[in-house]
Amino acid sequence: MHKKHLLSVAGLLVVCVALVFAAGCVSDPADSDKTPTVEILYTGAGTMPGLLATGQVDGYIIWQPFVAVGVEGDVGKVVAYSQDLPPEGMWKEHTCCAIGANSEALKNTDLTTSIVALMILGDKYINDYPDKAAELTADWLFSKQNMVYGNITVNSVDAMNASIPTIMFSSTVTDAWIASNEEFIKSQRELNLITGKLASTTAEESNELLYDFGPYEAATAQIEAGTLNTPAPVENTISIGYLPSDHDAPLFVLLKDWQYFKDTYNSYLKPTTESTGKVSEAELFINGEKIADVTFVEGSGGPQLMTLLSQNTIQYAVAGTPPYISAIDKSTGSVSLKILAPIQLEGSGLVASMNSPANDWESFVQWVTDRSAAGDNVVIADPQLGSIQDVQLKAALKDAGITAITMQQ
Repeated sequence: MHKKHLLSVAGLLVVCVALVFAAGCVSDPADSDKTPTVEILYTGAGTMPGLLATGQVDGYIIWQPFVAVGVEGDVGKVVAYSQDLPPEGMWKEHTCCAIGANSEALKNTDLTTSIVALMILGDKYINDYPDKAAELTADWLFSKQNMVYGNITVNSVDAMNASIPTIMFSSTVTDAWIASNEEFIKSQRELNLITGKLASTTAEESNELLYDFGPYEAATAQIEAGTLNTPAPVENTISIGYLPSDHDAPLFVLLKDWQYFKDTYNSYLKPTTESTGKVSEAELFINGEKIADVTFVEGSGGPQLMTLLSQNTIQYAVAGTPPYISAIDKSTGSVSLKILAPIQLEGSGLVASMNSPANDWESFVQWVTDRSAAGDNVVIADPQLGSIQDVQLKAALKDAGITAITMQQ
């Protein structure tokens, strides 16, 4: 490939939970000379490749496709993908993005079931045709043009081809996935980021607040039976929010290769205008019958999509489970939110600079140890305090006996 310059957490031991909580604590910088230390810089995902290229950080932990951007841009190498970070086995099949809806949308169970069914089929498409899915995702996100981050330029199709295979595209609701969300809730409580409805719930109470698996169960049964039920047509346009990330690829392939879904299932989302790039409007067909007009709203982040859901500006959203959890925890209005099913798992990674000796987790630990002993701590960029990536990084560092401190900006 030409490169251009420029969990399974089900059955998790209590000790591992305690480890995550302890890892979330910020240590006194004065202790940094007593133990191997990593300095954490909180910054935006899009800035990370450029910061790494210019030597302002030594590495970063982030979701795809920014892991692939570092590699394809020849400025970074993968130390470990998120599911392989220690403690061993803790992050396998960890939670990431999901399809969710508000209570207004959930009043129409048949329509919601059809939406979930199409997302499940979108996941299947990606697993069956990963190269085509990568091309279509590059089309949606970048019109197949280059991705530019500071002085890093990467071919978008190359980046998607590197990224898509490292993401677990699955809509299956498993005990491990549910447990992963519960462990995330526990870590957020420790950081005082969850203080509302989920502040003191049991796992069963949390599940009641977070999920509505009825449409997922119905969609799965219909797909297994080989035919989807046709909902009654609706007059009002429905709106689906999404984020500009390849984690949302199941939605993108549904629209970019709608003819495949028509030919294969006779149920599809047909864009009203076909062109390169993003799709903003489509028609939903189930069993060849038009059911609804659909608009697609790109969000700047998960929290914004949660606000739009709560306002009923959009009725469905493809977003990370963390913003859903946070929004449900703090919700006070008459419109409630529910997570319906995952759309993908895993999909993040720890990247180190090309000139570092870190090629895997063990050599990363040794690099950190040697740098700290020399009085020059390794600096890792991190997207946000309390994010999945932040919790994973700190848990891995704690497991290795490495102190994490926050850089002062």
